[in-house]
Amino acid sequence: QVQLVESGGGLVQSGDSLRLSCAVTGRTSSRYAVGWFRQAPGKEREFVAAMSRDGDHEYYADSVKGRFTISRNSAQRTVSLQMNTLKAEGRAVYYCAATLDYRRVRLRRAYHEWGQGTQVTVSS
Repeated sequence: QVQLVESGGGLVQSGDSLRLSCAVTGRTSSRYAVGWFRQAPGKEREFVAAMSRDGDHEYYADSVKGRFTISRNSAQRTVSLQMNTLKAEGRAVYYCAATLDYRRVRLRRAYHEWGQGTQVTVSS
């Protein structure tokens, strides 16, 4: 079992950058792939990015590919999401989550451990 705590959300302008962090703790945390999801007001929670447990594989939603970068620092037990060129549609609560099902990291239902979320607001 793992615990996840997000940080780094805030208010930015369209075109700005923001870096989110997810602290992943727990005795078996290194076994988990970690993903980022977001949920905009009135919309379903959607996949943003994920990283394999060994850090060798990265996965991105088409909508963020080329602008967002996920990274993992095993020593610090954090998974970060660097978001560049933010757009107004990036306004959402961002969640990090952990899964042992590394074959389905793009699927929300594959994740059973979730953080509390951090708000990102993008003004146009």
